[in-house]
Amino acid sequence: MTGTLVLDPLIPLPLLAIVAALALAALILSVWRRLPGWWLRGLAGAVLLTALANPAIQQEDREPLSDIVMVVVDESASQRISDRADQNAAALDNVTAELARQPNTEMRVVTLADGEGDLGTTLMTAVSEALAEEPQARVAGIILISDGRLHDIERAPNLPAPMHLMMTGQPGDWDRRLIVSNAPAFAILGEEVNLTLRIEDQGDAPDAQSVLLSISIDGDAPLTVPVPIGEDIQLPVTLPHGGMNVLQFTIPDAEGELTNRNNAAVIQINGVRDRLRVLLVSGEPHPGERTWRNLLKSDPSVDLVHFTILRPPEKQDGVPVNELSLIAFPTRELFLEKIDDFDLIIFDRYRRRGILPSSYLENIRNYVENGGAVLISSGPEYGGAESIYRSPLGAILPGAPTARVFEEGFVPQITDVGQRHPVTEQLDLLSPNPEGDGPGWGRWFRLVDVLVPEAAMTVMAGLDDRPLLTLNRIGEGRVSLIASDHSWLWDRGYEGGGPQLELLRRLAHWMMKEPELEEEALWVEPTGQTMRIIRRTLDAETGTVTVTGPDGTETELTLEEVSPGRFETVWDAPEIGLYRLDDGEETAVIALGPSAPREFEQTIASAEALEPLISGTNGGVMPISAGEIDIRTVRPGRPAAGRGWIGITPREAYRTAEISITSLLPAWAYLLLASLLIVGAWLREGRR
Repeated sequence: MTGTLVLDPLIPLPLLAIVAALALAALILSVWRRLPGWWLRGLAGAVLLTALANPAIQQEDREPLSDIVMVVVDESASQRISDRADQNAAALDNVTAELARQPNTEMRVVTLADGEGDLGTTLMTAVSEALAEEPQARVAGIILISDGRLHDIERAPNLPAPMHLMMTGQPGDWDRRLIVSNAPAFAILGEEVNLTLRIEDQGDAPDAQSVLLSISIDGDAPLTVPVPIGEDIQLPVTLPHGGMNVLQFTIPDAEGELTNRNNAAVIQINGVRDRLRVLLVSGEPHPGERTWRNLLKSDPSVDLVHFTILRPPEKQDGVPVNELSLIAFPTRELFLEKIDDFDLIIFDRYRRRGILPSSYLENIRNYVENGGAVLISSGPEYGGAESIYRSPLGAILPGAPTARVFEEGFVPQITDVGQRHPVTEQLDLLSPNPEGDGPGWGRWFRLVDVLVPEAAMTVMAGLDDRPLLTLNRIGEGRVSLIASDHSWLWDRGYEGGGPQLELLRRLAHWMMKEPELEEEALWVEPTGQTMRIIRRTLDAETGTVTVTGPDGTETELTLEEVSPGRFETVWDAPEIGLYRLDDGEETAVIALGPSAPREFEQTIASAEALEPLISGTNGGVMPISAGEIDIRTVRPGRPAAGRGWIGITPREAYRTAEISITSLLPAWAYLLLASLLIVGAWLREGRR
């Protein structure tokens, strides 16, 4: 119970001030005129002014409030390595027992877990949010149970009480990590790109000069090289293929190090071709010739070399072939010396006329077997005696002509295999049929009848389900055959046309081994910590996918077919880091966030970042490994930490339960007192 004097004027304060000024003026006049009762009149005025001011005694009934000690427990990823989780639990038990012995004290426990993305340890954010929920006047102390590694020190709030750090970790802790400090997002195929790597030891590390670094691309067998510790090294890398290349770098686990979570790094580099070199050989002028040229010239990244044999087949004038060229056809240079410089060779309605000797065609076959690509766009000549099939190339072509050529209309159809193959999958959706019966494409009017070998795939069919587009793999290379020369009708929009440009683009990119068009593939599309796992296959079903997490745990996932040949599932990963996927046939590697998150960049416990904040509140740093600590009460402004103890400052906060206000004197008492003083002044003056 406390009492204070308060004023509750009966009239506004400005008016009260005017009345007081008039009373003072009257008093001064009385003194100047030397009236004998001036002091009685002054006292009467003071009594009346006091009555107008209405003084009162305010009494408060106060209930004391308990002090609050906030305990923030860091349970982020770095606190789960070694024995830190046990240290967290032991420290929390110690603080709980000590605060239970403090009178009138409550404990608030705030747990900090891993957040979304790669924000790291947001310790100060947790403290700020906890302080915002409690009255500042009741906070007697803040205790952090952490390794001291935080990533939001700039968000530190104004602290109303001492802050202390109970630090996890052991004095002899050490760790080794792999750092990739420079890696481009894009690289040109065939050219070296330099990556900057560093292997760094932290803490009380043993003496070591070098370690073995394993380098793997797209999950292939790794290459192992020794690298020094503590030095930046330049690593030249040449990408093996276009599209996304996943480079994985790993160093072996060392005995005694805190964690291996920072012993690996994954870099994704998109391989782009500087120039796609395409050789187009047209056997004769025809309406579809310009279609191929327009397609290839429309892409600025394509370097096209185009030769057309101008002599029509029916012309027999006896002029030697080498005298009909507008320029000399550099057959030896193109097909013998520089053939490996081309990414794709297209024969458009080509027939044998002695321009390319058999030895050159044999060299083209070797070019395919060693990784090249040949596309045959055939017309009637493919079924004749001068067919390119009747050459050394015939052994690798995916269709043997029967000499039959059909000259009647048909609508190309996608086969069952074609529905699953990336070259033709969902191609019919680009030109839907309003009537809903098959694709809404225009007709073609010529088809060369061919027999397809067992190893080849027919992805499009023509008249009476005869092969129209066939694909095959030969050695390291690829070949394809279009058994018609009427694809240009789609380009001209005949009967509505069709997706001719998209079909030829996909076909060319599949032959040049672009990864997004591989028919057997496993890849991941990440969104935050959610991954969409996609498996594309020509089979009718696929097995489960085993996902190996950053900590080595394995999870088996079942994929569901969402379209022909495409199986998917969505999985929420438990944490960021490096994940490996394997379904027994295909493998993939994906990094959600960095492969070594911010939590594992610095793993040795340290109070360096928190030291200025703690010392500014007279707090202290207590290693948990040193044993239990005592908690004492200290006065504000005094040192709040010592050897084996930390302090909290009692705040003596209270809550006002009831307020009562009582006038100092009743109104009649003021009136009586003022009247007596006025009468006394009158009598004194009258006696004089």
